[in-house]
Amino acid sequence: MSKRDIAITTQDGTAKAGLFLPAAGLGPRRAGVILYMDAFGPRPALDGMAERLAAAGYAVLVPDLFYRAGAYGPFDTKTAFANETTRAELMALIGGTSQAMTARDTAAFLAALEAAGASGPIGTVGYCMGGARALTAAASYPERVKAAASLHGGNLAGEAEDSPHRRAGEIKARVYVGQSGEDRSFPPEQSARLAQALREAGVDYVLENYVGCAHGWCVPDHAVFDSAGAERHWRRLLTFFEESLG
Repeated sequence: MSKRDIAITTQDGTAKAGLFLPAAGLGPRRAGVILYMDAFGPRPALDGMAERLAAAGYAVLVPDLFYRAGAYGPFDTKTAFANETTRAELMALIGGTSQAMTARDTAAFLAALEAAGASGPIGTVGYCMGGARALTAAASYPERVKAAASLHGGNLAGEAEDSPHRRAGEIKARVYVGQSGEDRSFPPEQSARLAQALREAGVDYVLENYVGCAHGWCVPDHAVFDSAGAERHWRRLLTFFEESLG
């Protein structure tokens, strides 16, 4: 596995990204994956997750979704939301990066993967705020994105106009949603609303409840990281991508 730090030209500027390629090269399907970050941005923890996907044979891109804000962080993932100053900085970054921005940027992300040799089917996976981005990417680029996964994603079926469930009818990809046992950002009523929207749209989907796991359980540098839950998510995710992308 090799990592390259690259710069991607978007409509709004230049986004830094990590590009991870499998040591043995891409398989015959030349599949790629975009990993949409959580609120703390690209960092070694996400690099390790991208490396695991690359080891399974995919070209993996981890873009910085907050590039419009200039320099930020790094954040202590275990305390950042408990500190008034860093919480305000994080909320400003999140609030200043809309779903529409990320959807627009994804055209450039897809082009970067193609330039790296991933000209085949594409999967998306997002954690926390990235979960909604992964589903929105599937709706925005249905001819390219064949599998979309959200893990402890928030506001997947909320009241906002850009809530992903509103675009279920545009999704042609298979969808996997792994939800925390308890999550204020994705409560039971949103889970039910998302399931209804996907079912009515004829989407091939799975919603799985990780009982006992808190929001953020998949990412190893989170205070709530759950190793057993994380391994369960890896088994599901790798099987999901293998079945959907080859």
